[in-house]
Amino acid sequence: MTRPDHVLAVLRRNPDLVRLAAGSFDFDLDRAEHVEEVRLASGAPLRAVAGDDTGGTYFICADGAVLYASSEGEAGLIGAGMDEALEILFGLPGWHDYTELDLAADEEVLEAVFNRTEDEIRDSYGPELDADRSMLLSGLGLRELSRRELLRRLQESLLRTEPEFLLVNADEGCAYALLDRLRRPPLWQAVLAPGRADLARMRADRDCWDAIAGDPVRRATVLRAAQYDRQPADLQLLRILLRQEVRRGPTEELRLAAVLVALHGETQDHALLRSLRESDADFHFLFGGFPDSARALTQWAADWDESNYGQDPHDEYDLTWTALARRQGQTELARAALIRILDDTGPRDGALLGSLANELKALGDLGQAIRARSLHASLQDDADKRGSALVNLASLQRRHGEVEAAWQSLQRAVTLLDGPPPPPPTNQLALDLDLPKPSCQTLAWRELGLGMRVAEEHFLITQAAVPLGLHEVAQAALRSGITMLDGLAHPTENLRQAAEAAQTLAAPRPA
Repeated sequence: MTRPDHVLAVLRRNPDLVRLAAGSFDFDLDRAEHVEEVRLASGAPLRAVAGDDTGGTYFICADGAVLYASSEGEAGLIGAGMDEALEILFGLPGWHDYTELDLAADEEVLEAVFNRTEDEIRDSYGPELDADRSMLLSGLGLRELSRRELLRRLQESLLRTEPEFLLVNADEGCAYALLDRLRRPPLWQAVLAPGRADLARMRADRDCWDAIAGDPVRRATVLRAAQYDRQPADLQLLRILLRQEVRRGPTEELRLAAVLVALHGETQDHALLRSLRESDADFHFLFGGFPDSARALTQWAADWDESNYGQDPHDEYDLTWTALARRQGQTELARAALIRILDDTGPRDGALLGSLANELKALGDLGQAIRARSLHASLQDDADKRGSALVNLASLQRRHGEVEAAWQSLQRAVTLLDGPPPPPPTNQLALDLDLPKPSCQTLAWRELGLGMRVAEEHFLITQAAVPLGLHEVAQAALRSGITMLDGLAHPTENLRQAAEAAQTLAAPRPA
């Protein structure tokens, strides 16, 4: 039996303690049901154990930490375990009002706040507050700590809420607001920290250069660290980072490395960058505006630096940090930041929503990616763009197991991409001569790569529908997919194989 289960088991076995906890301290075991379905964004287990008279709920997380969620859409950790949480609840009744108290305040100031709150409780519903607290603490084997210490523990727990314990609405996916307004470090600090450490190592020891520069993620992070901490003596290590990044192709990190090297203005670096630019069309585009003369190299780098980089990490695009956090394996850090950004998007954020959908998909959070892509599709005024967005949405929904929704999205996509049928001929001569109707130019997308992709999605939906018993969906998607396949001039072998696999899977089974 785990410790949180132990202290709750002791509480449940003693009706008098249950009554005291619910009465004076508003921790009611009979209210263990939240006002709406919620879950942790990480997918980790969550169990409701008690509630209060405002509709708030106390949950136990997988590691024993206690999360409180209000009925007004706020949530936060209040203790590392149930023991600590109950010590705080019993030692700081009215704790909701203390989340932003200044721990550095004088003892007299804090005590005045605590006493005022407890006097109000005594006057309203807890006349025996002190005796009730003593009985609960002793009966449950809990400690009586100073109120300043309890406040410190409460605020430390609140600061741990994100990213691991971000609470979201189970149906809509929107995140709960934080219970507090305590200051937290910006996202970039956590992401940049390993890069700063690696940059310090590279400056101190050349023997580590190959190991750090040879790792794509460490290399990308140390390049960002070097961007914000520039030293003249870094040129040699920047060259190593540049040469290693070339192997990945035309990445944003490659251009950053090129700019950081070029800012030193060395002739040999001009020759190197020019040879790279001339060796590959993608590199040529990446190094746009590259000068013919080495004398202009520094200015070229300074222009790129001013427009795209700079020396203040606060100015960097948030998705740069979420993508780097994902690559570093800081999954929950990236997820929490992306969900917060998604929650804050508005009707003018169409491009951002598309990027968010892609980032969430790369993170593996298909549910949130679907939310972002649905919003992205709804904001597209152009039929072709909305159709393409719906194709992407259908793919996400299928992979997430929402097969019927995927089929609906794909049908809407095809309808939009095809556009309205051509109008009937109105020219009387054409009617008299029975000339053919004008061709529908909107069907040209079927001959492009998008046509291949949409056809394949039909077959993938068929394959996903059959195991779920969605036979009508499977047959409808298969028929439409075969019709599309027959209309393609040059279908790929992979597409034909997908069609065959779908047909085999959807074929009626012998009785």
